[in-house]
Amino acid sequence: MLDIKLKNYLSQLFIIIFIFATDRASKYYLINLYETGTDIDFYIFSFMNIYLAWNTGVGFGLFSTDANVFYHLLTILVVIINLILIFLMFKLVGIRRYFIAMILGGSLGNLFDRIYYFAVPDFIDLHIGNFHWFIFNIADIFITIGIACLIFVELFSKNINKDKNETNIQ
Repeated sequence: MLDIKLKNYLSQLFIIIFIFATDRASKYYLINLYETGTDIDFYIFSFMNIYLAWNTGVGFGLFSTDANVFYHLLTILVVIINLILIFLMFKLVGIRRYFIAMILGGSLGNLFDRIYYFAVPDFIDLHIGNFHWFIFNIADIFITIGIACLIFVELFSKNINKDKNETNIQ
């Protein structure tokens, strides 16, 4: 039993470290390109380009502001959310823990940037013609996937439990 729990914790830690490291490596590479004078605005596909933007808000640039107090309050809120995620990761069972680990890995990557740079470097720009989606980064991708998977599991598990209860009643 202890071996299984330890393996689960280690695999969740691996997910967190992998996502954090992947996010940091991508940001480090682009920031180094920028600091050497390279223009960070190039197309990968006709619908996606790399454009370095500094985000002082939360995910996808929401609530961006220059106000110092608001920025620090957001950072404190992100720290509190990360602590809640750590608690949930130990409290939840099954696959939900791995989705929390994905969210936590991305969130820690962005938190590092908020503390170190006082902004989060975003660089993936998806667009169709002149319509551009929010610019985001690798951490945002994993946060979004983790949240979407948690929502899916919650919706799907409710239907399974409902089906089981209905078959038990008959």
